[in-house]
Amino acid sequence: MVANEVQAENALYGEYGAVSVLPPGATIVLSSTVSPAYVSQLERRLHNGGKNLKLVDAPVSGGVQRASMGTLTIMASGTDGALKSVGNVLAALSEKLYVIKGGCGSGSGIKMVNQLLAGVHIASAAEAMAFAARLGLNTRLLFDFITISGGTSWMFENRVPHMLNNDYTPYSALDIFVKDMGIVTRESSSLKVPLQLSTIVHQLYLSGSAAGFGRKDDAGVVKVYETLTGVRVEGKLESLRKDVVLHSLPPEWPQDHVLDIQKLKESNSKILVVLDDDPTGTQTVHDIEVLTEWTVDSLIDQFKRCPKCFFILTNSRALSSDKATILIKEICRNLDTAANSVDNMDYTVVLRGDSTLRDAVISVLGEMDAWIICPFFLQGGRYTINDTHYVADSEILVPAGDTEFAKDAAFGYKSSNLRDWVEEKTNGRILASSVVSISIQLLRKGGPDAVFQHLCSLQKAELSGKRFLCRTAASFVSARIGIISKPPVLPKDLGIARERNGGLIIVGSYVPKTTKQVEQLKLQCAQFLRSIEVSVEKLAMGTIEEREDEISRAAELGDVYLKTHKDTLIMTSRNLITGRSASESLDINYKVSSALVEIMKRITTKPRYIIAKGGITSSDLATKALGARCAKIVGQALAGIPLWQLGPESRHPGVPYIVFPGNVGDSGALAEVVKSWTCPTRLSSTKEILNNAENGGYAVGAFNVYNLEGVDAVVSAAEEELSPAILQVRSTLQA
Repeated sequence: MVANEVQAENALYGEYGAVSVLPPGATIVLSSTVSPAYVSQLERRLHNGGKNLKLVDAPVSGGVQRASMGTLTIMASGTDGALKSVGNVLAALSEKLYVIKGGCGSGSGIKMVNQLLAGVHIASAAEAMAFAARLGLNTRLLFDFITISGGTSWMFENRVPHMLNNDYTPYSALDIFVKDMGIVTRESSSLKVPLQLSTIVHQLYLSGSAAGFGRKDDAGVVKVYETLTGVRVEGKLESLRKDVVLHSLPPEWPQDHVLDIQKLKESNSKILVVLDDDPTGTQTVHDIEVLTEWTVDSLIDQFKRCPKCFFILTNSRALSSDKATILIKEICRNLDTAANSVDNMDYTVVLRGDSTLRDAVISVLGEMDAWIICPFFLQGGRYTINDTHYVADSEILVPAGDTEFAKDAAFGYKSSNLRDWVEEKTNGRILASSVVSISIQLLRKGGPDAVFQHLCSLQKAELSGKRFLCRTAASFVSARIGIISKPPVLPKDLGIARERNGGLIIVGSYVPKTTKQVEQLKLQCAQFLRSIEVSVEKLAMGTIEEREDEISRAAELGDVYLKTHKDTLIMTSRNLITGRSASESLDINYKVSSALVEIMKRITTKPRYIIAKGGITSSDLATKALGARCAKIVGQALAGIPLWQLGPESRHPGVPYIVFPGNVGDSGALAEVVKSWTCPTRLSSTKEILNNAENGGYAVGAFNVYNLEGVDAVVSAAEEELSPAILQVRSTLQA
């Protein structure tokens, strides 16, 4: 499809033009936005060219995204014979096909009038928002008001969010309206129809193009007003006080429906299968299994157990989009094959994470009635209010698009408003204006029945035969299957309080929150913690020899520390290195993660526990370093921090594996978990030790020690026998 009359002329009559090689009687479809006069003139030239070539005037509406999906709107005009010859082709390309009477040029006439209105509406929206900014109004609040008032339009609702987010990714370039409004003004001039608004708007778009915004989105016409007035339309979302916001909301729905959900689950035999792109999505469940493989046999075995839910760890977060798509399709095909191999087996899929691709699932499982996004995550401080997603930072709610997590090199985003986020992440294929939301006010005032009316009460709606695909945060899964939370799991709950080896903490996450947590860990646990920092620059950017030396050094030190019963921290250096593109950044992440895997493989000592910090890190260590094909989610080590026990096939069966997300907890959370899992140390006075011995009728050994090796030997023996000991230290003790 060519863009304008010049390109159409070249395609048809240029040096390699199609007209000279087309067979007699062929039909040409012109779908460009051009003037009706040009279409009429072209039809005459084709008719008089001696080959009886026919022309169908078929301009389109819908843009590149809808064209790729075959859902364009087409306005076709021409002779009956010409239209009949291409009717099937046009029907295949379009969602809506309008046949316009009046001969060639009528379709372009309708498209021209449509573009007049669209261009004027975008320009008037830009003018209104610039005026509001000059008045000192809150432009986001104004937008919310206008969209429910008489002044709104489809273009206002679709384009103003781009202005508010200062995001001019070109879904429809400004230069297109330079061309289209030019067609309008030329045609009106030839017909002697005065179009004052259109003429002014055309000049406005010309000004935007001349200022360098021609290839930006057409909403960028607002930049002309911003330049002239010195204002910014961009409506930066403000951070809010959490207590004030939550206090302003309606009271919570008074009933707890967990038992009702459990009863519904009993009557609905569907197994919930959660495709999770990293292990952190298991943050709110317990007594559920995680599979890290998805062979048909392993899935059949899981289905035969009839669990209410199980997770499949895809680790697709570490993959490029193309590779992730292939992987998810493979998993979905295997799920379908396995389910068909078990009698009366049915299941439903939930996507949890950044990269479990919706389209890949749909291509295998078929179309769904709705795609539901549910990002609420209480344990992680995630709230959605008035369609805007916030992340709690202590007592302040920060718009998600302004947080460190939105700046992720591979999975970053700009939009905090979830409607806009959908449009952003689908590259405009799903428009913000087409997204329906369920507000927290509706949830709290109307309860389950009100939600059911909006097709979001999944249990009842699925029982009614509707099919949904859910993309969710961690809180959704536990609510969906009616899990009741339980207190954090401690070493004594798993019967490992007497284990002597040190615990192993491996930190790959580089977000600022993690850095603060590591700093507090080293500060609060310095007495018993040993730290090893590995250089990201050497692992990802250095020579093969530098990388190998760094891996060997970390593994050898880690082994030494663990054997001497010291909790050991292995952390990547805190300097963030990113690539020039998302794919390059993923490659750097892979090199760092694979190095941490190799370090873990070379550590021969069995740790007392393992903490893996970061999504990709925790996934790779579990599957590639420890060889886990399955694990049981025991519970949480702290709110939002899942604790697994690795399966019997792993290198360290039964060892507690704590998956610590990069985006959870305050600055002291990591230290709190480590302190609760370290070997308990209790210092007693000599008097207390001797009094206890006298009362208990036993002797206490007093040992002369001359160096640190002697101290370590006595302490290790005392710990092994659970016996008190007195160390008699000479003042000349040498290290």
